[in-house]
Amino acid sequence: MSYQPLIGPWIRRFLMEYLVAERNLARNTQTSYRDTMTLLLPFAARAAGTPLDRLAVEELTATIVRRFLEHLEKARHCSVATRNQRLGTIHSLAKFIAARSPEHISWCSDIRKIPFKKTNRPVIPYLDLPEINAVLDAPDRKTTQGARDYALLLFLYNTGARANEAARLEIRDLTWESAPSVRLVGKGNKTRFCPLWPKTTNALKALVRGRSVDEHVFVNRRGAPLTRFGIYGLVKRAVSNGSRSAESLTMKRISPHCIRHTSAVHLLRGGVDINTIRAWLGHVSLQTTNVYAEVDLEMKAKALKCMDTDGGPGAQRHWHKKPNLLEFLRTI
Repeated sequence: MSYQPLIGPWIRRFLMEYLVAERNLARNTQTSYRDTMTLLLPFAARAAGTPLDRLAVEELTATIVRRFLEHLEKARHCSVATRNQRLGTIHSLAKFIAARSPEHISWCSDIRKIPFKKTNRPVIPYLDLPEINAVLDAPDRKTTQGARDYALLLFLYNTGARANEAARLEIRDLTWESAPSVRLVGKGNKTRFCPLWPKTTNALKALVRGRSVDEHVFVNRRGAPLTRFGIYGLVKRAVSNGSRSAESLTMKRISPHCIRHTSAVHLLRGGVDINTIRAWLGHVSLQTTNVYAEVDLEMKAKALKCMDTDGGPGAQRHWHKKPNLLEFLRTI
């Protein structure tokens, strides 16, 4: 029986050398790739009837990969988008191995022939103004925890920050001078600066008063930094309490990322141009930001009202009016 190279050393090279040293991918991306391997390898070992530490490259067949993808959807109840993300990682692994081991080109070809599933783009969830106000009013600001919850919720709405960005935020990233702002580090270690509203500034100042600049802004009762999972639980709690005054909250699936979408939609409604919103949210591509223009029903309703049946000049003047970001910020 001919010797078959084990897949273990290849996995290590892929995760430690390729992703980190060669590609320098973001930490979250590295974690996502690692998690895919954590799920795939035990499944493949069981399916092949081989101990995990003796699993060979070619024992990870296209058939086993297809069964693994089916397992993700049926047993783990993953969405098609998650299934496709895991498959993308497996494709990358196969390409990495084939590029450095020509005898595995045929195996790589079989793996990379597994297609991505077509999926409809989900409707982006966001909150209308009464709903986000109900969420912001939910915490009891008279308590220490309630004041922190309010500051965090207001910060997410103000900046459109991702939960992970808020969790990593340090006091040194806040600027209090004439134009208060915050420095955020997002996907791909891309840095952006967002202005802070006066009420956000006041809430954050009260939260960090007397603390060292190298501490995290948002901490739990033990003084440890909040994790993104802790932020998710905080938002769910605020939504549950806020649904007493805004029943429509119970019909929506709300997460910290939903507040990020809300910030973008409300900026768009305020007349802020789409390129400014792209920079505000830290999107690489303008195409990503354009989806907010497609989902906002209020903007579509306004457009319908502004359309003259005779194509009158009044509507034309409306569409050529340039929005002023500073004027919008003063109204918030």
